[in-house]
Amino acid sequence: MEKRILIVEDEQELQELLEYTLVKEGYLVTTAGKGSEVLNRIEAFKPDLVLLDLMLPELSGYELCRKIETDPNLRGLAVIILTAKGTETDRITGFELGADDYVTKPFSLKELILRIKSILSRTERGKGAILSVGGVIIDNQQHLVFKNGKKAYLTFAQFKILSTLAAHKGRVFSRHQLLDLVWGEDVIVSDRAVDVQIKRLKDRLRQELGAENLIQTVRGVGYKIEPQY
Repeated sequence: MEKRILIVEDEQELQELLEYTLVKEGYLVTTAGKGSEVLNRIEAFKPDLVLLDLMLPELSGYELCRKIETDPNLRGLAVIILTAKGTETDRITGFELGADDYVTKPFSLKELILRIKSILSRTERGKGAILSVGGVIIDNQQHLVFKNGKKAYLTFAQFKILSTLAAHKGRVFSRHQLLDLVWGEDVIVSDRAVDVQIKRLKDRLRQELGAENLIQTVRGVGYKIEPQY
């Protein structure tokens, strides 16, 4: 089945270039030029991934990220931020708002395609298994995480990290290993991105499922889930 991508970009020339490139790569594509159009586009088009500019008229990309992150029906939607704001602080803010990846302008179209394929292929490879850790059920096919009837709605990156750690209980994964598993070896992402996603993941598990201390930090090494879970 063809994957669907929503391009949210107010620069007409760049929007058209991205649309042409992604259609040529075999994706189904629709576009939005204003932030206020995005949620309706998502509901109608049901994209697998959103390419999101931050500086948009009427409703900013920051606010849209926040809405996607806090909407239980949208949290599993993959989001790649496209922006000229490229400081480390900007990147960390993007990840804290729930983005799965962050690409600064100007960017290489080839690199962007690699990042898109990396995220979408990992969504596919995660399907088909149900895992259980500490009473938390992880359904890779439905992209669901729940405990005692309560659901936690995670971003793609958070879900992939949890699923990976749960499938290898007792094994410590370094930040670099998690970066490669979630974003791919060909994509350059800061180690801080993993720390941000882990913190957000722990918060979600604690607040929404009451699952405390499921993920352990091994100081100076990485992260793991204890075998007894």
